[in-house]
Amino acid sequence: MKNIVVIGGGTGLSSMLMGMKSIQSANITAIVTVADDGGSTGRIRDIYNVPAVGDIRHVLCAMAQDDENHLFSDLMNYRFEGDKDIGGHNLGNLIFLALMNLTGSFIGAIQAISKVLKVKGTIVPSTLDIVTLYAMMKDGTLVRGEKNIPTLDNSIDHVFYQKKVTPYLPAIQAIENADILIYGIGSLYTSIMPNLIIKEISEAIQRTTCPHIYFCNAMSQPGETDNYSMEDHIRAIEKHAFKNPVDLVVVDQSYIPQSILDKYAHMNSYPIQVQEKEHSYQILKRSMIYFDEKGRIRHDPKAVREVVEEILKAL
Repeated sequence: MKNIVVIGGGTGLSSMLMGMKSIQSANITAIVTVADDGGSTGRIRDIYNVPAVGDIRHVLCAMAQDDENHLFSDLMNYRFEGDKDIGGHNLGNLIFLALMNLTGSFIGAIQAISKVLKVKGTIVPSTLDIVTLYAMMKDGTLVRGEKNIPTLDNSIDHVFYQKKVTPYLPAIQAIENADILIYGIGSLYTSIMPNLIIKEISEAIQRTTCPHIYFCNAMSQPGETDNYSMEDHIRAIEKHAFKNPVDLVVVDQSYIPQSILDKYAHMNSYPIQVQEKEHSYQILKRSMIYFDEKGRIRHDPKAVREVVEEILKAL
């Protein structure tokens, strides 16, 4: 059995894990950011002074094993209408909050939901601290809060925490025991970096001798990675973590119809391209996306799983 550690957050990480959970020869640990401060998650965090639950909730549902009709996962992701009282809240976030009270801890809630969903693998936050993500823009503008970072028409220089953040020890231990470590898929500055800028997390990754894999996003993200090449993504990780943080980059090479490219161009989002000829890491190009009923680009969990299995076989 190989120990696979995946680091990130958001819907991209969930898509990966939805496919990877069916890899028979792997023990999967997801190290997930708790820096989200928007929407239902942000409201619960502010009122009850608890770490952000939203990204954890997404990953729990993605790694559920026997919810064949998806009923419980759908319930966990159900959002109440409106903006008062429970309006705007995800039911899963409220269940999570209730289980924190019943079990007495954030980790107890994760374990309880994992048991109900028969989650394949282990889900751990990168920290149990209540953290606020900041971004320093290249023009010197300081932005407070993850939800606000992508909203500015600006370029990010770096993201950081103003206070010392204590890593969650089981996350460090998972990294130390990893046979393969994966960054992504997900927002570069608001899903992946919030984990890597915890000093002890990056130091643990740097100490490992296992392969470090980066699954690059298929499209640029407005407000985060405007005009970024694939190489720019790696340089950003290096800037926030350590030199040579990646051994292999997985890049999507799917054909995207012009009509969908035009739709994304209206949102200032464009395909991520490999622009340079020489790299200190390997590049693996594979087709990994599909288009949903609304023409949105999504990563195919099955295709991602097949790429991870291919990498595992080559170890």
